Amino acid sequence: MISALLNHLWQSTLFAAAIALLALLLKKNRASVRYSLWLAASVKFLIPFSLFVAIGQQIDFRVAPPAAAAQVTQVAEQIGQPFTLALTPSQAPNAPTRWPTVLLSIWACGFAICLATWINRWRSLRRILRTAAPLPLQLPIPVLSSPARLEPGIFGIFRPVLLLPESIRDRLTPAQFQAILAHELTHLRRRDNLAAAIHMLVEAIFWFHPLVWWIEQRMVEERERACDQEVLRATGDSEAYAASILEVCKLYLESPLVCAAGVTGDELKKRIAAILTNPIALPLGISRKMLLAIAGVAAIAGPISIGALTLRAQESSEPRLAWDVISIKPSDPNLGGLSFGPIPGGGLRATGVTVRSLMEVAYDVHDSQIKGAPAWYRTERFDILAKVDRPEGAGDLGDAEDPKGPAAGRFRQRVRSLLTDRFQLSIRRENSEQPVYLLSIAKSGHKLQETDEHGGLTRNFGSITARGSAIPVLANILSSMLSRPVLDRTGLTGNYKFKLEFYEDQTKPKVKDDPTVSTETPPDAAGPSIFTAIQQQLGLKLESGKGPVENLVVERLEKPSAN
Repeated sequence: MISALLNHLWQSTLFAAAIALLALLLKKNRASVRYSLWLAASVKFLIPFSLFVAIGQQIDFRVAPPAAAAQVTQVAEQIGQPFTLALTPSQAPNAPTRWPTVLLSIWACGFAICLATWINRWRSLRRILRTAAPLPLQLPIPVLSSPARLEPGIFGIFRPVLLLPESIRDRLTPAQFQAILAHELTHLRRRDNLAAAIHMLVEAIFWFHPLVWWIEQRMVEERERACDQEVLRATGDSEAYAASILEVCKLYLESPLVCAAGVTGDELKKRIAAILTNPIALPLGISRKMLLAIAGVAAIAGPISIGALTLRAQESSEPRLAWDVISIKPSDPNLGGLSFGPIPGGGLRATGVTVRSLMEVAYDVHDSQIKGAPAWYRTERFDILAKVDRPEGAGDLGDAEDPKGPAAGRFRQRVRSLLTDRFQLSIRRENSEQPVYLLSIAKSGHKLQETDEHGGLTRNFGSITARGSAIPVLANILSSMLSRPVLDRTGLTGNYKFKLEFYEDQTKPKVKDDPTVSTETPPDAAGPSIFTAIQQQLGLKLESGKGPVENLVVERLEKPSAN
């Protein structure tokens, strides 16, 4: 989670830097254009690029050549994941539990302080509005008059009102008063209060990032300049307008909230000088319009394209491995039984296997992650014999004790080719938050014995024995047992020895929080449940939660012709 937040922050910072460059290039153009750019920089903090990448991953993109797609994916990985949090084994027990809680507490305090400050200021404005009296002016919104020494301003977002201090018309000339009204109505037309409220939300969430506060200054500056330009274009009386602003600054207090747009704002001396000189804001030429259009399209289409190319690039970057000879026949229903495994020379022999089992092996997923498959993929059984013309030796059998190793990867690639070529399997991938189990370190610390050996992991009924295996391998085995993805949150990176003994009941009694697995051991069971055993024997804990899970959506699957 912390790594994803750092990624989002650095991408938003880079986006804001690009906006600053565009604003500099457009400094002689209308202020409203630059204001829109800074608003986009603010909104970007609420929209991570990963959202657009996820959208792109739903697109079945198949026209890019493999080399180009691979290059795009490499760039995407470098941009999307510039931060990694590497923990040493000694740090790992505390990192997953302590630091996220501490950081979240600090953030919550800052968030609460921001909200409390703004709510208090808003309540003071509401008290002023309740004491204000209607003022009969022919304007498109209600006008109120208040005895408070608060500058004229638009208050409210969805039901805005114009609040004027009492006797302001007596203190200003008619031309100055009309200029003030024109200024406030410009704020109303531009919906500046709504934009400011959105940025206040950004500031509350990302209060710890100095950039969001700097963006607020730029937004207020360009907002007031945009209104000044609109008023001068409508009235043409720069002296009366400048004098009205000076009088308001001298007599009244500035609005306490940026989402209640008033008259003051920006550096006064600089602003008055700009009003009096009234430089002509150049219109956007064709080249600058194209520049803005290209930048906008790139900001949205770029991450979407990266997401669309990622899956294709990943598939094409791996060499396609397949068996040279494949025999597939329907299983004899009278024989029963199931066998599945590699054979010497890089082959496969399976009896009574389903397409479900083949997909679970080929894509290293579980049945809960396979969506849209026809019902027969769980029930129809096949006998499969596959061989290669040139035996590859024992090192390429796809060692079951190392499901994440390179040999197993080559074996899975061949099973994928079998599914594609003979079962016409076509899939797409999609990510979603789903129920998972989270494997983490218990508060008392883990009890695992680290070793330099690589003996692998053996799964027997009621026990799991590791003679030198990584924790992700254990998580993979547990996923198969529990029919739900198990995510490794331990932070442990070594190889470990252990023996885990537990009560295993294939009937899987149901409980409330999990419809398939019981977390408690029946009274007559010979041994603890898998959940209790993991905590007591390994010093780890297995808890229900939610996490990102990659699903396979089946778009096409056909029964093979017998041969």
